[in-house]
Amino acid sequence: MTLMTPLPGGLGNQQILAWRLDNARHATTWDSGEGAFQFGGRWNSRKRRAVYCSIDPSTAILEVAVHKQFRTLDTVAHIITALEVNSVADIHVVQPGDVPNPGWLRPGIPSAGQQAFGDALLEKHAFIVIPSSVSGSSWNLVFNPDNARGKYRLHTQQTFALDTRLHPPAN
Repeated sequence: MTLMTPLPGGLGNQQILAWRLDNARHATTWDSGEGAFQFGGRWNSRKRRAVYCSIDPSTAILEVAVHKQFRTLDTVAHIITALEVNSVADIHVVQPGDVPNPGWLRPGIPSAGQQAFGDALLEKHAFIVIPSSVSGSSWNLVFNPDNARGKYRLHTQQTFALDTRLHPPAN
């Protein structure tokens, strides 16, 4: 059994925020799903929009750092965005045991089956919450911006500042 970070308020009646980190030049299009549309992602195939967020800001940072490295987060301007989901009733939680192939929850290249599984979830639900592969005890929130339109709002955007200890000078 995997021990997971508790979901906020048990996805009860509390405010649900999700976080993402973007290159500053994409700050205004943070919820377009364009990158996932062009390249596909862990839970969507190419030509399907998906916006990837995390339930906590630390996981959002790690999700980007694993692809871009801390050097980029230290040297290129980034914006951290928080969105608020209007109603928890629109969120479908995918528990680790709900995924047909446990390998999908580990780091690696996504399979066609994994992307098809995600496409079906994103077609059926406004938002899905699913375990992070970068931090297996944390959660990501993923949504198709077309299906979720009007069900979330921008909560805040702010300039991101990486702790410089994560990109120290060479010795």
